[in-house]
Amino acid sequence: MKLADNKILITGGASGIGLGLTERFLKENNKVIICGRREDALKEVANKFPSVITKVCDLSVETERVEFYNWILENHNDLNVLVNNAGIQNWMKVSDSDFYEKANNEITTNILAPIHLTSLCLNLKSLNTIINVTSGLAFVQLSKVPVYCATKAFFHSFTLSLKHQLKEKNIEVIEMIPPALDTDLGGKGLHVGQPAVSDFVEAIFQQMKEGKTELTFGFSEIIAKATPEVIKATYERMNP
Repeated sequence: MKLADNKILITGGASGIGLGLTERFLKENNKVIICGRREDALKEVANKFPSVITKVCDLSVETERVEFYNWILENHNDLNVLVNNAGIQNWMKVSDSDFYEKANNEITTNILAPIHLTSLCLNLKSLNTIINVTSGLAFVQLSKVPVYCATKAFFHSFTLSLKHQLKEKNIEVIEMIPPALDTDLGGKGLHVGQPAVSDFVEAIFQQMKEGKTELTFGFSEIIAKATPEVIKATYERMNP
């Protein structure tokens, strides 16, 4: 992927990893569009970075995904990079009374939404790169976030297939595999003490400059390449 002179859509670009990517892509002289559910968060980013184009959109709602794509088609049909970053994480137990409701929302947001948006954006003649943000938890499970791990394992598998299928269209597919980082994913304070988003972003940008299409950092670098024995031992350590 060339790192400059792109028009890039980053879903969930107003916070966490998405915001880190937004800032870094701007530094590389790209035009960046971000979308999210919270208008206040989008306005905060736009105030800090006036060149960022923002659009309120709840990607968990199918009709809003279609409306969002039609807006892109009308206003930004030269979009060439899609970053499927938006996602949610619920710490929960199967026995919780609201388990199904939360699980349904998590599956919709983390799986159905990016699959649908990818399918829509593939109609753009300008599209040449797709970046899917998965997780180190696609490879080893943390039982406190049972559905999140499953959605990321699904998205990892889907990304590998997408990479193979889109070769003939000359569309590059990149998998970004973050470890736990100091963000509010899952709730405020849950990831305090984890590596900073800025450190992760710098590392994966260096990997993209080197032409890599599987981008890892710290724990995710270890677990993505681990043997079954190491994965089993890690699982047991994470789930005492």
